[in-house]
Amino acid sequence: MTEPRAAAPTFRVATNLTAGSAAATATPSIVSVKSLDAYFGATRAVRDATLDFPEGQVTAIIGPSGCGKSTLLRTLNRMHETVPTARVEGEVLLEGKDIYERSVNPIEVRKRIGMVFQRPTPFPTMSIRDNVVAGFRAAGRSAPPRAEQFEIAEWALRRAALWDEVRDRLDESATALSGGQQQRLCIARALATRPRVLLLDEPTASLDPRSTQKVEELVYELRGDVTVVIVTHNMQQAARVSDRTAFMLLGELVEVAPTSRLFTSPSDERTEAYITGRFG
Repeated sequence: MTEPRAAAPTFRVATNLTAGSAAATATPSIVSVKSLDAYFGATRAVRDATLDFPEGQVTAIIGPSGCGKSTLLRTLNRMHETVPTARVEGEVLLEGKDIYERSVNPIEVRKRIGMVFQRPTPFPTMSIRDNVVAGFRAAGRSAPPRAEQFEIAEWALRRAALWDEVRDRLDESATALSGGQQQRLCIARALATRPRVLLLDEPTASLDPRSTQKVEELVYELRGDVTVVIVTHNMQQAARVSDRTAFMLLGELVEVAPTSRLFTSPSDERTEAYITGRFG
């Protein structure tokens, strides 16, 4: 990939992405959210959200702090329900099947929809290699043989653009890595189970500029192979890496559009006010 553009005072939306093309609008959706409400107790954090996530594309979710964007993200693989008093109403369809149906195992959902959090979360007692294949532990006897897991670890580390940096350190503790390396390790761990969708919750918020650039390059390279949904507070980042952008405000999904169009000619005045810095 070419060297990514540095952030500029004004938005420079990539024109080589598929987002603005007619072909992009015909891309089938792998995940669809329909009339979704997400609650913490009596508080409704997400209000009647409906949107599609096209297969193989990167969708960014932006909005001010506390607008519900991370909550929406966590509903996509049933992580929201791990919080006491949290619940969801509505549907989240993965390839046409509602992941909230009683017959659906949330662990199986999370294998197909991986997630990486804001701060790197490597397992401190595991080696770099074992961190990558940690997702297979829950598989028990159905897990791949150890030798195959090593091959998968190499593949995932290469996919996460980390292999060349750690190939001679695979048996070392993951905590020996830098923050940016740890975050890419967490992405490799999520990729190891071959998910159809990868959720990234502010993945560069705690990283330095160089590490942020590496993660952005990785997100750019993953398009086409995996569907990526990234929550970010950084609008320049959304403009650099995403095909489509969704804007949220006070729990409401205000607007979803190809990134180039949303940042240059938004259809809702609230979106325009946010991206031009009049609030948030």
